Amino acid sequence: MSAGVGSGHNSAAAAVHQACAARTDIAEVQVLDVLQVSSVLYRALLGKGYFVLVEGLPWLVEWGYDISNPPFRRRGPIDPWTRVNASPVISAIKRFRPTAIVSTHFLPAQLLASLLLRGVVDAKTAVVTTDYDFQGLWLSGAFHMIFVAREEGWVELTALGLPPDRVMATGIPISKPVGPAPVRDRNKPPMLLISAGATGGDYAFSVVRQTMHMRSEFTATVVCGNNDVLRQRIEKLVATAGDRYRVLGFTTEMPQLLGRADLFVGKPGGLSASECMAAGLPMVLVNPIPGQEVRNGDYLMEQGAAVRCNSPATIGWKIDEVLREPGRLQRMQEAARRTGRPDAAADVLSGLLGGPSRPLVVTRAAQRTVLAASEQRFVATDLTGPSSLVRLVDRAAGSTVALLPAEELSDLQKRYATPDSGLVLRRGQAPLLLGWEERRLLRALLRGDTALPVRAVGPSAPFRLPPG
Repeated sequence: MSAGVGSGHNSAAAAVHQACAARTDIAEVQVLDVLQVSSVLYRALLGKGYFVLVEGLPWLVEWGYDISNPPFRRRGPIDPWTRVNASPVISAIKRFRPTAIVSTHFLPAQLLASLLLRGVVDAKTAVVTTDYDFQGLWLSGAFHMIFVAREEGWVELTALGLPPDRVMATGIPISKPVGPAPVRDRNKPPMLLISAGATGGDYAFSVVRQTMHMRSEFTATVVCGNNDVLRQRIEKLVATAGDRYRVLGFTTEMPQLLGRADLFVGKPGGLSASECMAAGLPMVLVNPIPGQEVRNGDYLMEQGAAVRCNSPATIGWKIDEVLREPGRLQRMQEAARRTGRPDAAADVLSGLLGGPSRPLVVTRAAQRTVLAASEQRFVATDLTGPSSLVRLVDRAAGSTVALLPAEELSDLQKRYATPDSGLVLRRGQAPLLLGWEERRLLRALLRGDTALPVRAVGPSAPFRLPPG
């Protein structure tokens, strides 16, 4: 399940779909863009509206990213308008009756949390992030696994209190090229791959114009996406440059182009960057979207796999600097190869299908605790006393099934404690006497069972390095 806000989320879903074909234990796969089955108005506001803001009010996009970044800032049921538009999605899930559901956008992830807590869905669910930095909107109250792009995301989420057995750093899922990988010809001038993105951003015109002033030898392939007007403008611009430039519209050859290029010039979207890193292709970053793309760029520059150009007037000079310094391009290419995670999609499937069968439920009280701690610049694993977080662990499977404050555990112990100081969660004989949160917890965890023996572990495990 994805949402077509830009092309990256759907590309990640397609990569997971492709990885399913390599497994013998998957009988059938369905890919669903939740916006495509929503109302036209809802689809336009979320899909097109976002890019209108990116072009016209980028500061507002950055503000929205920052204001929604704190963990569990968005809690509770999805808003009524989203719920109405989710009806076709819920119907599709009920018809297909999936064993597992992978979400590559936070909208379906939030919806699935609601369905798990209501007992509507009985499937393993995965949240797969599509940028290098973790963003708080992806956190929900119920899921089976969260897959993040890098180890720092794993450290962040476990420091917030999420159990380590429910978070994996796999990288961002990307599709694998069909056929043999292209080989770069070291005897030819470096090839630049200049991308305007799937929608064809006009910034590519100024990029190409500045490269025409470069002193270094190079060739360039310019991909204009679906913007035919941009393609025609660039073709006219480079008409006097001989065969140095090749100008394309939308193309299905991107994997081959990534494999043959020596340097990528474009925006640091999560999927674009992941594809470049997997191909060992360093990046010159231009025109990043405030928020997630700026942070993606920060990470790539930390790794030595990218440089950023903040002014259109210096793009040509910046690329020249990379190409003219002896060994610099080769060092950046090696850094890109180290950063790449080409097997991320397969790792997501392995982690989900081989992972816990019961979901993790983060109670409302635990969500409030995590948010309050982060707003005070604490991490939840530093908390002590009644507000400290406690994990409920499935005794038979050994997996964490709930995260709750110690004071909330006391209420459960009054009803479900056993003589050996354990807990056995049971379906209530008088469910109306149970609190709403308790009913949600039992509904999500028990599923077809009548009882679940658990043990309490807490406070949450302190910070430690990610496995491996």
